[in-house]
Amino acid sequence: MTALHDWTLSPNEAIALQKELAPRIETRDRLGEVKRIAGVDIGFEDEGETTRAAVVLLAWPGLETLEEIVHREPTRMPYIPGLLSFREIPAALNAFERLSQRPDLVMVDGQGIAHPRRLGVASHLGLWIDLPTIGVAKSRLCGRHDDVPENLGDWTPLTHRGETIGAVLRSREKVKPVFVSPGHRISLATSLDWVVKCLAGTKLPEPTRRADRLASRRGKSFAGEKRQGELGIGD
Repeated sequence: MTALHDWTLSPNEAIALQKELAPRIETRDRLGEVKRIAGVDIGFEDEGETTRAAVVLLAWPGLETLEEIVHREPTRMPYIPGLLSFREIPAALNAFERLSQRPDLVMVDGQGIAHPRRLGVASHLGLWIDLPTIGVAKSRLCGRHDDVPENLGDWTPLTHRGETIGAVLRSREKVKPVFVSPGHRISLATSLDWVVKCLAGTKLPEPTRRADRLASRRGKSFAGEKRQGELGIGD
């Protein structure tokens, strides 16, 4: 993994870097055959002093769990709206380094280009790891949208400053929708297609749902915790 930039930045420097990196995001499909899908969720412990990154690697199409990783490290930046990727990604990168198999597609609990400067955590992470990434967020960061129809799989565009930046998807009937946006190396249409294909009767697609569940587990765990799934798929 080639370093994209340094993480020791002031908020103003981070904003300037977002503006510099955003034009490098690709929103056309550049992904090959998908055999492995990773789900990523980031949380915090110790009143925000510790960042907890959970990565789950699933086989496609069966969605069997291949690997589960939890990595903890000191938080590098305080909570600043619009700059969450600088707070969350360092731990996620260290979690990815521990995977024994490389994913073909990554779903992130967070925004892709549905961000004021078009560089949410899924997009920023995609640039670092050079993989197709999709942002699947539980809430809206920016933009406007019409009401979403009630049927499973229905969606409406999310727009911001005259640009379609994502989709508001009814992932489960009678449940609040999710916000899907391309992260990197993938289009909105393909992002939606993969999210819908990974739904299994719950609000979140299986990759981010399982990452969220892993990140929320209580009990004894430690920085660099790793569990290997029973099923392995070779490169």
